[in-house]
Amino acid sequence: MNSKENVCCEGNCSSEKLLVKVPSDEKLEVNSSILKSIADPTRLKIIYLLKNGELCVCEILDAFDKSQSTISHHLNMMKKEGIINGRKQGKWIYYKLANEEIIETLETLFELIR
Repeated sequence: MNSKENVCCEGNCSSEKLLVKVPSDEKLEVNSSILKSIADPTRLKIIYLLKNGELCVCEILDAFDKSQSTISHHLNMMKKEGIINGRKQGKWIYYKLANEEIIETLETLFELIR
């Protein structure tokens, strides 16, 4: 008898049946990384700032009492995960949400959890 059998309820446990409905480990890693990229008050604030459209990085910086390097780190993290897009125009970078439905999706998630 293996250790799984010892802890199994009435011998009817089958992790294979359960795991069929679970995303792959790779997909879970990707999803976890995306959630981490928005799981910060500063990054959430940036998302809400971009709710109404594209903003220059200088406008984003102006909304915070944080250093340029700190905000750049947050922006780069979200850009890497595909939450936001950036485009360079002259010496400035303009950011926008990659998908405008993210705000509604986040609000739905927060309502479900509360």
